[in-house]
Amino acid sequence: MKSQPLQRIKTISQFHELRNLPQPEHPLISIVDYSLIQPNENYNSFIQDFYSISLKRTTNAKILYGQQQYDFDAGVLFFLAPNQLFSVQHNSTATPQHTGWLLLIHPDFLWGTSLASIIKKYVFFDYAVNEALFLSEKEEETLNSIIRHIRHEYHANLDQFSQNIIISHLETLLNYSERFYQRQFLTRKISNHQVLDQLDQLLQKYFEGNAIVQKGLPTVQYVAEQLNISASYLGSLLKSLTGMHTQQHIHEKLVEKAKEKLSASSLSISEIAYELGFEHPQSFSKLFKNKTHLTPQEFRQSFHHR
Repeated sequence: MKSQPLQRIKTISQFHELRNLPQPEHPLISIVDYSLIQPNENYNSFIQDFYSISLKRTTNAKILYGQQQYDFDAGVLFFLAPNQLFSVQHNSTATPQHTGWLLLIHPDFLWGTSLASIIKKYVFFDYAVNEALFLSEKEEETLNSIIRHIRHEYHANLDQFSQNIIISHLETLLNYSERFYQRQFLTRKISNHQVLDQLDQLLQKYFEGNAIVQKGLPTVQYVAEQLNISASYLGSLLKSLTGMHTQQHIHEKLVEKAKEKLSASSLSISEIAYELGFEHPQSFSKLFKNKTHLTPQEFRQSFHHR
């Protein structure tokens, strides 16, 4: 099967035109009824220059985003940031049926508002590459209510208050979404702990091999790539499970390895520092004391005097 070309959608008006929808009432923000969206026969891969948040159920269709594939026959909240590639695959034997809504927000709409500087802190715009958010009926209705408020505001006569009111509703929607994601983290403990176990195994192998001497301490980006998840998702997951961010977790595992070497070997502090990827022993000693409130030498002496 020949791959179809990539379509870049630069404006919300262009999105409406591509999907045979009426022109948006506002050029920078739009709420679309998913039942009105029909498949585009010419393209199946897209990049958008604007944010998109959708709550949808789609039969006979799948979304490919990042390295994952999603079915949307249940209530799923899905996030896209500008410049993120996604593809749609339709079942050729049946016409897909869509329900739900799609909220499109151009970055220019956020300019000069509080949301412009903080929207990137919501990790699900990146985290969605790895996992979509499944909603309960109650959670779905909460977000539907906010969408109704936004739709009402931009359907009304826009005035100097409209943008701030819509931005306020958007922040509420994003904050609820963040709460729901945390709920999903907590209710998926098994899979989450599998990621944590995989991370610990990765770090153990890294510290025991030559990689740490050759490459230095593993970076957050490195471990996330090795686990095939985004750095933002990994950080949020570890924070919910352990109370530590990824860098802190790496340092904790490093200190555990240092304690092992200090207690079970006769290597000097400088040799241990080198084996743990530190160019300067002072940097190792500073990190160790920060984590344990003891210098490496003090720890070694206290251990042997037990």
